[in-house]
Amino acid sequence: MSLESRLITTEYFKEWDVGILLDILENADNAIIVIDCKGTVVYINRFYAERMGVKPEKLLGRNLYDIEPQAKLIRVMEEGGSRGEDNVEYIKSLNIDSVGLAFPLYNRKKEKVGACAIFKDVTQVVELTRKLQKTKEMVQYLASQLEASELPISFQSYISLNKELKKTLSLAAKVANTNCTILIQGESGVGKEVMAKCIHSASNRKEQPMVKVNCASIPENLLESELFGYEEGAFTGARKGGKLGKFELANKGTILLDEIGDMSLTMQSKLLRVLQEKELERVGGTKTIKLDVRVIAATNRNLEEMVEKNEFRSDLYYRLHVVPIHIPPLRSRREDIMPLVRYFITRNGGDESTDLTPGSIRVLEEYDWPGNVRELQNVIEYAMIVKTGNMLEIKDFPQYLRGDECPDEQGDEGPRKLKDAVEELEKSMIKNSLKRNNGNKSMAINELGLSRRSFYEKMEKYGLK
Repeated sequence: MSLESRLITTEYFKEWDVGILLDILENADNAIIVIDCKGTVVYINRFYAERMGVKPEKLLGRNLYDIEPQAKLIRVMEEGGSRGEDNVEYIKSLNIDSVGLAFPLYNRKKEKVGACAIFKDVTQVVELTRKLQKTKEMVQYLASQLEASELPISFQSYISLNKELKKTLSLAAKVANTNCTILIQGESGVGKEVMAKCIHSASNRKEQPMVKVNCASIPENLLESELFGYEEGAFTGARKGGKLGKFELANKGTILLDEIGDMSLTMQSKLLRVLQEKELERVGGTKTIKLDVRVIAATNRNLEEMVEKNEFRSDLYYRLHVVPIHIPPLRSRREDIMPLVRYFITRNGGDESTDLTPGSIRVLEEYDWPGNVRELQNVIEYAMIVKTGNMLEIKDFPQYLRGDECPDEQGDEGPRKLKDAVEELEKSMIKNSLKRNNGNKSMAINELGLSRRSFYEKMEKYGLK
């Protein structure tokens, strides 16, 4: 439709009158600003002046490039086209969030002469939206936690007969109800996360969330935004509206920084500042957010040696090392093997009639368990799948565990056969975990003790869907 066809044509007037146009603009229920093709502010309406607290004489004649060089209005004037109301724009000079329409202005010769923006102040709406977003993300996180494997409700649920580990449990129980930082150390698979959950569930923060972050499974360039969150537009691909970090999600509760020994020195420095100041700024943001978070760190690495080699910051180490808790490996507490075996049998559908042959007990008690409790759990789960009666026999264990005890499968025991046995175990464990959890991948990932990336890589490798 041409401009001429849109002009008012009545018996009273043939063309738009400037006074009528100004009356329309002055009485509009939106803020309106007009600039010329050089960026000079040539008009603001009454709504703009009153709602934004700006005197027209102080703004008219000034150049918008000097006031708000990143404004949508300038981009529209330079690039042409219009920008709609789908994005919230923060106007720094006014300290407001806004939504609106910006479009270029042309004369009758179709020459660009400036641009106009019509917008609303939605600062309160944006703040309410952010609060709603936090609530929504917290609900989603807690829902995923509820779907995960059952959580221990007290330290009594930590299965152990070992005197050394019982002392450790006693220490953990004593400090659980304080706010001190705890560092849990031990080999992979010993139960560091279970210990952290025990501490949280016995603390005065137990009604608040416990948020876990695996520092080794998140790429370094994403770890900062994962921990501290980010604002909209902070980087390419950033979610519209930004995202809360795990520290904010854990506010008033507990955050578990798992595998912290794999964190880069750069991230260690940023983490140390947050722990010292008890506040953070989101990536791409300037607002300071206060924190009240109980920190539990866990690692399978020797942080003291890493400090000596300048691979881990000494100041961060001492900040985390307030209460050190060491969990011994399973080979150092063999009295715990059979109680754990009984527990895993029951967990995988066994009952009082399910027993083990003397030979199978000997194999389990003599094996060194480099994968600790997690490996034992996987072995018993595998055995419960392949067993043919009520007795677990040596033949029900993976080949790498059976060794020479199974004559019918002797032969080449080289690396290829060991690899095949491990792959067979992994595939069956994943399939059974998915079946038991009704296809819920988050629950299977937690149950198997895998990172999300590793889980999906194995799913693809074994053709599981």
